[in-house]
Amino acid sequence: MASLHDDIIALAARLIVEQGEEYGPAKRKAAKQLGRASLRPAELPSNEDIEDEVREYLRIFHSDTQPGELQHLREIALLWMKRLQEFQPHCTGAVWHGTATRLNDIWINLFCDDGKAAEIAMINAGVDYDVGSTQGFRGHEVDVLTCAHPSRLFGQPVILHFTVYDRDDLRGALKPDARGRLPRGSVNELQTLVDQGLQPPPQP
Repeated sequence: MASLHDDIIALAARLIVEQGEEYGPAKRKAAKQLGRASLRPAELPSNEDIEDEVREYLRIFHSDTQPGELQHLREIALLWMKRLQEFQPHCTGAVWHGTATRLNDIWINLFCDDGKAAEIAMINAGVDYDVGSTQGFRGHEVDVLTCAHPSRLFGQPVILHFTVYDRDDLRGALKPDARGRLPRGSVNELQTLVDQGLQPPPQP
């Protein structure tokens, strides 16, 4: 079982880096490709284990390109966070944690008194966006506003997803993760990473 566990970690990490998969889908796809699609979520490797493998994979195969791509994605995220600053935006996911490449989307959490206010702001700014949904960090379904940002560096648009939460959810959203790290960062915190070119997020 230990060998299967390691195989899932290795394959999931490769899917995340080379195909831009999110962690959950990458784990399930890796298990399926290895003939173990029946594994329950609790039997799959943790995100932390896979993240360690992702970082090692990036170090070995993409150390010459990934830092610059990450910096570019963070700059785009920061631009949009400043545009939507009234909704207390927080960057999360691979762009925040420092493992993103050009294949990754940008994920930003918005915290609103009125969930429709973010959509109205998008409309007023002339932004072409789609509306979907995803499971929020507390397990309930939340709206997701998705748009594209042109990138000369990548030669293709960067996709941004804005998950819309109640403003009261912000306090719980800032609890440290299993490794004591901030799971998402504010405009000022992301600005610090962009200015300093740092990859790891600051410790709480």
